[in-house]
Amino acid sequence: MNLLQQFYQGKTTRLSRTFTNDDVEKSKALTRDVSPIYDEREKEWKAYYKKPVIPALLTEGLITEAISSKLPGSPCVLLQKDLVFYSPVHVGQKITVELTIIDVNEERNWLTQKVTCFDDQGNEVIRGQVVLLLLIDNDSW
Repeated sequence: MNLLQQFYQGKTTRLSRTFTNDDVEKSKALTRDVSPIYDEREKEWKAYYKKPVIPALLTEGLITEAISSKLPGSPCVLLQKDLVFYSPVHVGQKITVELTIIDVNEERNWLTQKVTCFDDQGNEVIRGQVVLLLLIDNDSW
């Protein structure tokens, strides 16, 4: 099977993860993003949310995990990312990312994917799209 047959419009994959307090702490340490909205002991988030939120990079990490391990699952480079965060994600919520190929550009080796993330109640929390450069030999198309 050549790559043109492997990657087609409509091909979809899903991946789920539940984020923990330890994930939040590691993210804060790596990014040096110590916003009080991530800390249960702080009060800044309480006027807006029932629980502290997790860093956006964690949910973005779930998206890139699905890209690198599932679709396309082959070596690629993220060229463009457009995401809208509709609802916050909280520690203990199961988040599912769904990636769907919406365009295959054979000349540039680009895949464009629709991105949708849902929480454990089925509510859409993130929507957007990504453009990926597949690191492949053009002759395989």
